[in-house]
Amino acid sequence: MIIRQATPDDAAEMAVLLNEIIRIGGTTAFQKEWTTEDMQGFIRKLQTTGCIHIARDRETDALLGYQSLEAYPDLPKTLGIIATFAKVGRTTRGIGTALFAATRQAAPALGFTELDATIRADNTGGLAYYSKMGFEDHSVAKAVPLDDGTLVDRFSKRLKL
Repeated sequence: MIIRQATPDDAAEMAVLLNEIIRIGGTTAFQKEWTTEDMQGFIRKLQTTGCIHIARDRETDALLGYQSLEAYPDLPKTLGIIATFAKVGRTTRGIGTALFAATRQAAPALGFTELDATIRADNTGGLAYYSKMGFEDHSVAKAVPLDDGTLVDRFSKRLKL
């Protein structure tokens, strides 16, 4: 597996990967699909304000997943918001662990001293993944409505660096 920073050239594949996850539902807070242009803009933004790593198969160069880290304007600048996406069907192959190693290494240079992952309560795999990476429960936002009106709790987990 190869881990590297994403570039705008990766955006089309990243959007396809994310959109498949969105269409399946239940494992991401995103509910609207992303265009290649949306993803290119996101990558460009994180090239200066955060980081976004991708995982590629060493033999086939296929995109396996990606992980972003960014600051949110209404939160402390030292708190990085992390999000992880793995190719459907490939979530148990060490992709997240490899991505997190790169993200964790990059975080201090970006000024982050703590990381936050906010995960839907129905995303049991995501909750387990962040716990495995050392994140601890921080808070719960109860009954956050989805676009269709479904109420889902969201758990925030944090990791001090």
